[in-house]
Parts: sequence; structure tokens; C-alpha cells
Amino acid sequence: MSTSALTDQKLSIGPIRLDVPVVLAPMAGITNTAFRRLCREFGAGLYVSEMITSRALVERNEATMRLITHHPSETPRSIQLYGVDPATMAEAARILVAEDRTDHIDMNFGCPVPKVTRKGGGAALPWKTGLFREIVERVVDAAGDIPVTVKMRKGIDSDHLTYLEAAKAAEGAGVAAIALHARTAADFYSGQADWSAIARLKETVSSVPVLGNGDIWSGEDALRMVDETGCDGVVVGRGCLGRPWLFGDLAAAFRARAGEISEEEAARLRAAPSLGDAVKTLRRHAELLVEFFGDEGRACRDIRKHVAWYLKGYPAGHEVRASLSTVGSLDEMDEILATLDWSEPYPGRDAEGPRGRAGSPKKPALPENWLASRDLERAGRADLAAAEREHSGG
Repeated sequence: MSTSALTDQKLSIGPIRLDVPVVLAPMAGITNTAFRRLCREFGAGLYVSEMITSRALVERNEATMRLITHHPSETPRSIQLYGVDPATMAEAARILVAEDRTDHIDMNFGCPVPKVTRKGGGAALPWKTGLFREIVERVVDAAGDIPVTVKMRKGIDSDHLTYLEAAKAAEGAGVAAIALHARTAADFYSGQADWSAIARLKETVSSVPVLGNGDIWSGEDALRMVDETGCDGVVVGRGCLGRPWLFGDLAAAFRARAGEISEEEAARLRAAPSLGDAVKTLRRHAELLVEFFGDEGRACRDIRKHVAWYLKGYPAGHEVRASLSTVGSLDEMDEILATLDWSEPYPGRDAEGPRGRAGSPKKPALPENWLASRDLERAGRADLAAAEREHSGG
């Protein structure tokens, strides 16, 4: 087990020094500038953009260019790239560095979504060992002094695990850290994350930090993951949906572990928002989305998916929830929220725990004959380049 993971709660990713070893996981349609800013207001750590398609970035797709634009308050800036073509991924990295658009590049090798894996991307890609190594090496080279990290899953399924071999290749290529979501693509988000895989990864990789991801719903979960696996930091995804204050809890937990604050102070700092506090945060989120999109109607359409997460466990009736799920303006939102009893206290466990769709285990969608070989034939590379164009738009 890593001593540093237990006694020094600072985390270094290349030249980036984090006060607490916490990273916001990239989540498509979620971790835009608005949500990242909101999470920063509550805690500390590294906040990564939603997945950016490298082809769309190279082609300077309008929506993608908006997604890679950070608010001036965001530092350090972090962008996650997705791609399947080494040349395109390297060019995307060069653009980000040359135009001073990021302080950190993460690469997505963990997405289990069928539209990504059926083209050989995301969690499917590390199966092709040569392609994986080439992408990582070329992006690290293109990034220069900007630290590059990889985020991956255990593999495609329990019979086709890739994470240990891929991690050693990434370490050899010069990445600054490796994050593991301790599920396979076949697991999707179902069941329990296999934290023992994070421990095995930590035993395998010695020169760069290992970050653990999966089933962190509280500060206690984060500390338990560090204790059980020896990982150097945690990556938090679904646990913060509708709970951006989780980052405050995580910061307090790690600072108490480091002796920077007392356990009593950490307990006092733990968020227990009343219904009023929760809806104020929901409203703040909507305001930031208006600023991000520059379109109140679009912002309200986007906030609708967050409503159930913010109100989980709170006494807000079906009519209120239904009305918020179709809200079209901030004024309308204010009218609906005003009907709630803002003095209702924090509901405790009912507002915590798993959120978002876990789904169920499923056979991953893969390119034809993908599992027949660990190598990628020349014809297959042409197919991958074409696949990138199908995901333009970020």
C-alpha cells in the first residue's frame, strides 16, 4: 500500500499540485463549465471537462470550441480528449497547447457507451495494444510540458481485461497519472466497483499516481478506497450528480486525514443542506447554464435532467417535480420553487447514495472481429479514422 496515499493528501499530476486528491470525472452532457464552476464553489481538486471528440476539435466544430472554453475562474484547466486515430488525437493535443486552452489533458479509454465502443473507441480501444500505445505516445509528445493522463476501465469484459497491460504501456509512454474505473465495459455502471483491481493497478504502476474511480458517494467512501487500495487519489462521477457540495465533504475528509483540521471540524463542515439550500443550488446551477449557453431556454432544457438528482430524498411532490421537468424560464422555475417548504431539513441517507442510471450488465458493442486479435490491421485503421468523423460535435 502506498504510504504517500495515507499520509500526504496532496496530489501532483505533473506540475499541477492539488490540495486534496480529488478529481471530477468527465461526464458527457454534465461536466460543462457551469457544473464545474458550481463544484469548485464547494470544494477543491481537479475538474475535468466533458469528453471532447478530437476530430471535432481539429475541425473546429462550433459546439466543441464552446466546450473547450473555460471560465476565467477555472484553474487549473482540464480537458478530456476522445479519439481512435493517433494522428488526429495528436493534432488535437497540439491545438490545445498551442492556443493555451488547457493545463491538463486526459484521454478517454473508459467510455462503455455502445456508440463509442462499436467503433473501437473508449473501453474497447486498449484491447488493440499497439494502437493504444501509439495514441498515448503521440499525445504525450504533442502535449510537451502539459501533463497527460489516461482514464480507463478494467477491460471489455471479465474474459478480456486490459487495464494492467495498458497501464504499463501508458506509464512507459510518459503519462502523469492513470485513473481506473473499476468496472468493465460489460458491467456498464451496474453492481459494485471492483476496488481490488485498483489495488492491483497500484501494485503494478510505481512511477506515477494511480487514481481510483467507482462507487464514491461520500467522504467516508473516498477514505475507505484509499485505505483499501493504496491509491493516490479518487475520481468522482455519479456521486456528485445533484450534489456538488460533495466536493466540500471530500475536501474536509481528506484535510482531517492529513491533520489539517480536526475530525470534529470535518464533521461540522459536512454538507447537510436543507431543502431551501438544495433548491438555491439548483437555481445557481441554472443561472450558470444560462451564462454558458447564452440562451435561457436552452439552459432550462438542460437543467431539467438535474432536477431529480437535486431533489432526491427531499419532500417535493410529484407535481413540483413534473413541473420542473418541463420548466422553460428562470422566472417559471422561481414560481415553482417558491411553492416548496424551504425550511425542510436535510433528509440524510435518503438524499445520499447511488444516483444516475446504473443499467445492467450487457454484451459490449464492438467492431466486427475486434476480439480476434490484439493487433489492428491497416484496413481497420481506415475504419477508425472514418469513425471519428461520426462523433464530431464533442
